[in-house]
Amino acid sequence: AMVGREVAQESRRQGSAEGRTVLEMRDVYALNDVGRWGLEGVSLAIRSGEILGVAGVAGNGQRELAEVITGLRPVQRGRIFLEGQDVTHLGPQALIDRGISHIPEDRLGTGLAPGMNAIDNILLKDYRKAKGRAGLIDYKAARSRTQKLVQAFDVRLAGLRAPVKLLSGGNLQKLLLARELSAEPRLIVAAYPARGLDIAAAEAVSRFLLQERRRGTAILLISEDLDEIFALSDRIIVLSGGGVMGEPLRTETATREQVGLLMMGAGGEAKAV
Repeated sequence: AMVGREVAQESRRQGSAEGRTVLEMRDVYALNDVGRWGLEGVSLAIRSGEILGVAGVAGNGQRELAEVITGLRPVQRGRIFLEGQDVTHLGPQALIDRGISHIPEDRLGTGLAPGMNAIDNILLKDYRKAKGRAGLIDYKAARSRTQKLVQAFDVRLAGLRAPVKLLSGGNLQKLLLARELSAEPRLIVAAYPARGLDIAAAEAVSRFLLQERRRGTAILLISEDLDEIFALSDRIIVLSGGGVMGEPLRTETATREQVGLLMMGAGGEAKAV
């Protein structure tokens, strides 16, 4: 009744197709914005076809974790490997070229350029591939591609050339997903992907992430919503004080009480995973 159509009340993963290790972090340290440790000795691994949920109270290293993986924040100590290759000190463009997609928590500002239209926002990460023979961007092809993505991801907008700042939060997120997922990534870093969205948009986000999981993509899901974490994740880790608390938990056997205690810094010690 609220959204005008039938909406699945829960999007849940089914089965498991976990395969090779896609991302591995070994004892990674990184500074936060005030020069203190934002990450302290974080080690983790994500396999293809797996969603690794990262739970925790805001401000415990989630932002730093997403940014070191996507090349937006330098690693001070430790190593990061993508399918066995050391990518510790590579920048954002190099990591994009290697198959990392990022759904940042700030969808309008970090994820999308608010004053630009849908076509240009879709082009942002691969404009070099959109150039024609004369070295100029082929806007006819770019418009066609954007139109197909808008339809595939059900983005509701006034027009392809209207500034994206006019879109609702749900449509902004679906446009961002359209760009990031259309790249057929090896790894997706999704930070709070359903935060602030209505029930229909949140359900769509979950559905798209699960489709990527079935495709064999590795997904790091950062969220404060335990219902979302439990519904989508195969395994769960908890960040507290910049470190991973305890051992990874299998979603099938973990309880909200266990995760809640770890989020409060109880029930385990920060350690390598």
